[in-house]
Amino acid sequence: MSLDTSAVVETARMSSPIGELELVARDGAICEIRLVEPAGRGGHAREPAPVRASVSRGEPAELDGVLAEARRQLAEYFAGRRRSFELPLATAGTPFQRRVWEALTEVGYGQTATYAELARAIGKPRAARAVGAALARNPVPVVVPCHRVIGAAGDLRGFGLGGVSVKRSLLDAEAARP
Repeated sequence: MSLDTSAVVETARMSSPIGELELVARDGAICEIRLVEPAGRGGHAREPAPVRASVSRGEPAELDGVLAEARRQLAEYFAGRRRSFELPLATAGTPFQRRVWEALTEVGYGQTATYAELARAIGKPRAARAVGAALARNPVPVVVPCHRVIGAAGDLRGFGLGGVSVKRSLLDAEAARP
């Protein structure tokens, strides 16, 4: 496998109620969302800070295009005004991971599904653990809502974007909004 060095990679950061997020885009599509700095212990909501983007060469650039749109949609989600995302995604994953991530987008806002339910939804009813592994590799959490997947007994399991406390925060926020 060769690395495509011709791809233009851009990043932008934004504040959110769960902490500072870094958005990564490659050739006009979002490919990763990372938590840079978790929110303070109170979990207080913060207004999105002004953001500037940087191209992979480190040159500052005005935020526009897909990064600006991703920031806008995420800000709307955190403010309770958006329930799903309409962003071009360029996520790297195996065919199995991609099937899991696609099925995950069918879990509605404010709803949850178990790992086993998601496994059944992709036609692999005995693959609940493999589904969990695929969710752990989800490069665009929140946009592809892996926080909506829970254990069979209703318990919260790991969440790569800041841990179980962030997962609980996202689920609570969605449940509190009609």
